[in-house]
Amino acid sequence: CRFVDNQDGFVFVYDIERYVLEKDEGTITGNIGRSLKDRLQMTVFPEGDFGKHAVTHYKTLERLGYVSIVECKLETGRTHQIRVHMKHIGHTLFNDERYGGDQILKGTTFTKYKQFVQNCFEICPRQALHAKTLGFKHPVTGKEMFFDSPIPQDMTLLFDKWRNYTANRDI
Repeated sequence: CRFVDNQDGFVFVYDIERYVLEKDEGTITGNIGRSLKDRLQMTVFPEGDFGKHAVTHYKTLERLGYVSIVECKLETGRTHQIRVHMKHIGHTLFNDERYGGDQILKGTTFTKYKQFVQNCFEICPRQALHAKTLGFKHPVTGKEMFFDSPIPQDMTLLFDKWRNYTANRDI
Protein backbone atom coordinates (compact mmCIF):
# COMPACT_ATOMS: atom_id res chain seq x y z
CA CYS A 1 0.00 0.00 0.00
CA ARG A 2 1.44 3.37 -1.01
CA PHE A 3 -0.01 6.60 0.31
CA VAL A 4 -0.57 9.28 -2.30
CA ASP A 5 -0.16 13.03 -1.92
CA ASN A 6 -3.86 13.89 -1.94
CA GLN A 7 -4.81 11.65 0.95
CA ASP A 8 -6.92 13.54 3.49
CA GLY A 9 -7.45 12.66 7.12
CA PHE A 10 -9.08 14.60 9.93
CA VAL A 11 -7.37 14.79 13.26
CA PHE A 12 -8.61 16.36 16.45
CA VAL A 13 -5.47 17.73 18.07
CA TYR A 14 -5.27 18.55 21.75
CA ASP A 15 -2.89 21.46 22.21
CA ILE A 16 -0.41 20.72 24.99
CA GLU A 17 2.14 23.49 24.59
CA ARG A 18 0.60 26.64 23.19
CA TYR A 19 -2.83 28.17 23.04
CA VAL A 20 -3.33 26.52 19.64
CA LEU A 21 -0.99 25.36 16.90
CA GLU A 22 1.47 28.21 16.28
CA LYS A 23 1.16 28.03 12.51
CA ASP A 24 -2.00 27.37 10.53
CA GLU A 25 -0.13 24.91 8.35
CA GLY A 26 3.22 23.26 8.09
CA THR A 27 5.23 20.15 7.33
CA ILE A 28 6.69 17.75 9.86
CA THR A 29 9.63 15.71 8.65
CA GLY A 30 11.42 13.21 10.84
CA ASN A 31 12.31 9.55 10.90
CA ILE A 32 9.83 7.45 12.85
CA GLY A 33 10.81 4.29 14.67
CA ARG A 34 10.12 2.32 17.81
CA SER A 35 10.97 4.25 20.98
CA LEU A 36 14.18 3.13 22.67
CA LYS A 37 12.53 3.78 26.06
CA ASP A 38 9.03 2.32 25.49
CA ARG A 39 8.67 -0.39 22.86
CA LEU A 40 4.88 0.18 22.69
CA GLN A 41 5.40 3.70 21.36
CA MET A 42 6.86 5.06 18.18
CA THR A 43 8.95 8.23 18.28
CA VAL A 44 10.61 10.75 15.98
CA PHE A 45 14.38 10.54 15.50
CA PRO A 46 15.11 14.03 14.11
CA GLU A 47 18.76 13.24 13.40
CA GLY A 48 17.70 10.33 11.17
CA ASP A 49 19.89 7.84 13.02
CA PHE A 50 17.00 5.40 13.59
CA GLY A 51 13.61 4.70 12.05
CA LYS A 52 12.24 5.39 8.59
CA HIS A 53 11.75 8.67 6.74
CA ALA A 54 8.27 10.17 7.29
CA VAL A 55 6.59 13.39 6.12
CA THR A 56 3.26 14.82 7.33
CA HIS A 57 1.70 18.05 6.03
CA TYR A 58 -0.89 19.64 8.33
CA LYS A 59 -3.41 22.44 8.00
CA THR A 60 -5.58 23.89 10.77
CA LEU A 61 -9.23 23.82 9.71
CA GLU A 62 -10.80 25.22 12.87
CA ARG A 63 -9.60 26.52 16.22
CA LEU A 64 -11.78 25.72 19.21
CA GLY A 65 -10.09 27.31 22.19
CA TYR A 66 -7.66 24.76 23.59
CA VAL A 67 -8.12 22.32 20.71
CA SER A 68 -7.89 22.51 16.93
CA ILE A 69 -9.35 20.48 14.08
CA VAL A 70 -6.49 19.68 11.73
CA GLU A 71 -6.26 18.06 8.30
CA CYS A 72 -3.17 15.96 7.67
CA LYS A 73 -1.79 14.79 4.33
CA LEU A 74 0.78 12.01 4.41
CA GLU A 75 3.60 11.46 1.97
CA THR A 76 4.56 8.27 3.77
CA GLY A 77 2.61 5.69 5.74
CA ARG A 78 4.50 4.90 8.94
CA THR A 79 3.00 3.24 12.00
CA HIS A 80 1.27 5.90 14.16
CA GLN A 81 2.68 8.59 11.86
CA ILE A 82 0.11 11.32 12.55
CA ARG A 83 0.03 10.57 16.27
CA VAL A 84 3.82 10.60 16.56
CA HIS A 85 4.46 13.63 14.36
CA MET A 86 1.81 15.74 16.11
CA LYS A 87 3.20 14.80 19.52
CA HIS A 88 6.68 15.66 18.26
CA ILE A 89 5.61 19.27 17.60
CA GLY A 90 3.89 19.44 21.00
CA HIS A 91 0.28 18.66 20.06
CA THR A 92 -1.01 15.23 21.01
CA LEU A 93 -4.26 13.92 19.60
CA PHE A 94 -7.32 14.41 21.78
CA ASN A 95 -7.83 11.36 24.04
CA ASP A 96 -4.81 9.50 22.62
CA GLU A 97 -3.92 7.46 25.68
CA ARG A 98 -0.71 5.99 24.22
CA TYR A 99 0.82 9.40 23.48
CA GLY A 100 -0.50 11.49 26.40
CA GLY A 101 -3.61 13.12 24.93
CA ASP A 102 -5.92 11.51 27.48
CA GLN A 103 -5.05 14.08 30.14
CA ILE A 104 -6.05 17.69 30.60
CA LEU A 105 -2.93 19.36 29.29
CA LYS A 106 -4.11 22.90 28.60
CA GLY A 107 -6.80 25.14 30.00
CA THR A 108 -8.01 26.20 33.41
CA THR A 109 -7.84 24.15 36.58
CA PHE A 110 -11.46 24.83 37.47
CA THR A 111 -13.59 21.82 38.31
CA LYS A 112 -16.22 22.71 35.69
CA TYR A 113 -13.60 22.72 32.93
CA LYS A 114 -12.13 19.42 34.13
CA GLN A 115 -15.62 17.90 34.08
CA PHE A 116 -16.25 19.32 30.59
CA VAL A 117 -13.06 17.68 29.24
CA GLN A 118 -13.88 14.42 31.02
CA ASN A 119 -17.32 14.47 29.37
CA CYS A 120 -15.59 15.01 26.00
CA PHE A 121 -13.37 11.98 26.67
CA GLU A 122 -16.53 9.95 27.32
CA ILE A 123 -18.20 11.17 24.10
CA CYS A 124 -15.17 10.05 22.08
CA PRO A 125 -13.56 7.23 24.11
CA ARG A 126 -10.66 6.82 21.67
CA GLN A 127 -8.11 9.04 20.01
CA ALA A 128 -9.94 11.56 17.87
CA LEU A 129 -8.41 10.48 14.57
CA HIS A 130 -10.26 9.63 11.38
CA ALA A 131 -9.05 8.80 7.88
CA LYS A 132 -11.51 10.76 5.73
CA THR A 133 -9.89 9.70 2.45
CA LEU A 134 -7.50 6.84 1.81
CA GLY A 135 -5.75 6.44 -1.50
CA PHE A 136 -3.23 4.15 -3.10
CA LYS A 137 -2.14 2.83 -6.46
CA HIS A 138 -3.67 -0.52 -7.34
CA PRO A 139 -0.84 -3.10 -7.30
CA VAL A 140 -1.91 -4.73 -10.58
CA THR A 141 -3.46 -1.94 -12.68
CA GLY A 142 -1.44 0.96 -11.28
CA LYS A 143 -4.67 3.00 -11.18
CA GLU A 144 -4.98 5.48 -8.29
CA MET A 145 -7.88 4.50 -6.07
CA PHE A 146 -9.55 6.63 -3.39
CA PHE A 147 -12.00 5.69 -0.64
CA ASP A 148 -13.95 8.28 1.36
CA SER A 149 -15.54 7.85 4.76
CA PRO A 150 -17.68 10.38 6.66
CA ILE A 151 -16.49 11.66 10.01
CA PRO A 152 -17.89 9.30 12.70
CA GLN A 153 -20.71 10.44 14.95
CA ASP A 154 -18.61 10.42 18.13
CA MET A 155 -16.20 12.90 16.55
CA THR A 156 -18.94 15.17 15.16
CA LEU A 157 -20.53 15.23 18.64
CA LEU A 158 -17.13 16.06 20.10
CA PHE A 159 -16.60 18.90 17.60
CA ASP A 160 -20.07 20.30 18.38
CA LYS A 161 -19.44 20.13 22.13
CA TRP A 162 -16.18 22.12 21.78
CA ARG A 163 -17.87 24.60 19.40
CA ASN A 164 -20.63 25.24 21.94
CA TYR A 165 -18.09 25.54 24.77
CA THR A 166 -15.93 28.08 22.95
CA ALA A 167 -18.92 30.07 21.63
CA ASN A 168 -19.92 30.90 25.20
CA ARG A 169 -16.43 31.79 26.48
CA ASP A 170 -13.56 34.08 25.71
CA ILE A 171 -10.72 31.59 25.24
